[in-house]
Formats: sequence, C-alpha cells, structure tokens
Amino acid sequence: MHKSFASLALASVFGVVALTAAAPAAAQKYQTEYRLSTVVGTAFPWGKGGELWGKLVRERTNGRINIKMYPGVSLVAGDQTREFTAIRQGVIDLAIGSTINWSPQIKELNLFSLPFLMPDYAAIDALTHGEVGKQIFRIVEKNGVVPLAWGENGFREVTNSKRPIHAPADMKGLKFRVVGSPIYNETFTALGANPTQMSWADAQPALASGAVDGQENPLTIFTAAKMHTLGQKNVTLWHYVADPLIFVVNKEVWESWTPADRKIVADAAVEAGKEVIRLARAGLVPPDESMVKTVEGLGVNVVRVSAAERTAFVKATRKVYAKWTRTIGADLVKKAEQSIAARK
Repeated sequence: MHKSFASLALASVFGVVALTAAAPAAAQKYQTEYRLSTVVGTAFPWGKGGELWGKLVRERTNGRINIKMYPGVSLVAGDQTREFTAIRQGVIDLAIGSTINWSPQIKELNLFSLPFLMPDYAAIDALTHGEVGKQIFRIVEKNGVVPLAWGENGFREVTNSKRPIHAPADMKGLKFRVVGSPIYNETFTALGANPTQMSWADAQPALASGAVDGQENPLTIFTAAKMHTLGQKNVTLWHYVADPLIFVVNKEVWESWTPADRKIVADAAVEAGKEVIRLARAGLVPPDESMVKTVEGLGVNVVRVSAAERTAFVKATRKVYAKWTRTIGADLVKKAEQSIAARK
C-alpha cells in the first residue's frame, strides 16, 4: 500500500464534501432507517465494509443516521446491474457498489474491466487514488449519485473444474460464468472459452452440478464461498481485471443531512473503504501470500501466470481492449495507461 493512499483518499472525499456541503439541508426529518445495498454479506470483505460503515456512522451521529445493510442486492431482487438506477431513483439510500455492476449505466467504469490493464495492486491505486479516480467520481456525481470513497473487491482470478490454465488454448471449449457486462463475454470469447452470464446466486448451483465449468472472482470470494466444494479445483492467478468498489449516497438523501453529518458519513466511508481494501488484499501481496497457501491447502491447484504467459493472454484480448477503449473514451484510457506507467 502506498503511503500516499490515505491522504489521496481523504483529498478525494473532501473534494466531494466541499462541492456538496453548501447545498441547503432539507426541512424533512431524518429517516428512521437508511437502506445500504451490497452484493455480498459480512462473510466477505465487501460486506464487512458495509457493516463497518453503518456502525461508524451510527455511533458518530448518535443514531441520527441509522444504516441497515441489505446484502444480496435484495432491494432490487438480486439484479446487480439495476442497483445504480435504483440508487438514483431513491429505492436505495446508500451503496457500496461494484464498478462492474454499474458500468451499464456509466460507460467509463468499464475502464477497470479492460483486459490486463492493471498488472498489480500499485496499478489499481494509481487509478483510483489519482487523477483518473477523481475524474470518475465527477462522472458518477454528474449521474446523480454522491461518491465518497473507494473500496475494493480485488483482482478477479479464473477457476475451473477441468484443467490448469496457463494459456488461451487451455480455455478452449470451457464454459465460464461471467458477470453481466458485455466486455466479459467478449473477453472470454476472444480467449476461446464459452462464456455465459448469470447472477452469482444462479452460478453456485450451476458450478456444483457441472453445468458450468468455471468462473472468475477474487480469491476472497473463492474461500468465503468454499468454491473448492463446487468442483473448482484449478485457480489461475492472472490479474486480468480488478473490481474497485465505490461508496455512494443518493443525492436527495445526502442533501437532507446537515453539513456536519455529511462529513461524518464521508469520513466513515473513507475509513471503511481502507479496511475493505486491507481485507481484500490480505494474504495476497508478497511477502504475505497466506491466502494463496490456504487455497492450495484445500487441494486446489494454483497457477501463477508468468510474464510470457501473460503476454499471450494480452495478445489474445487486444481487439477487445481496443474496441472498449473507444466506448470508454480514448483520453481516459490514455490517462489511465500513463498513470499506471508512472506508478511507484
């Protein structure tokens, strides 16, 4: 973790607070409960972040802002891609959302899904806590939602029940569950696989029955969901995309709070976001690779992709990268590439 991480995160938050603190607080009373949406529960770093955010806000506002977490995107019947629209509409008051799940509504969020853009954690930090992150927050705010802090679901690694994956040829004919964004279908198709989009709730029985051969998710999801019991005996650590999370509040809800309470909520989001990132990376960053060893201890074969092997995956997906660069915006992608090249 870079030593500038905390200061950059705080700077981005205070920038948002400064922009919105001048808005007049509405005369309405505070709600007795504010609904916080997450995809997963407290067995996962993502859900733990939601729990911590709610706890800190409740304590520091003396109960004026009482946040209740609704995991499983249950406020939108489990449809992850509808979550952002529901926040704008006020069905959801707060969320810790995936950049992947919100990319259908905000095309620029597909940046983090460009195949093999980010080779390491320093690259993620260079984007989320640099100029790219600030630009994306401005875009999110223009879409009617107040962004406060970054979290992280981690690098998405590929797993399957059939064989170790070292090269695109190893993926040929395998059926993979992918998330509901077109770039994932195109990426896996380019690699010779057979992608199918389904919710996480549907994916688990499909893996258990063998109807689907594999999937892609962070290792924290793999261990918490006990995916080795679903036939997933092969893991390839290829860092092909990462899934940053964004802590947000519905705009009307945000403006109904006093400036002092807004600052409390924003500060708590930064604190919870830092904890989510710590948990998401625990045991995955050398010299501590205890999470990888835990997975291997479950009888799972773990492949670490070499530089040469990574190059083969990059070449196979380059057309997808080029196509989606045009969708995301060439200037933003170039800024991201420059930020990664300059990372420390």
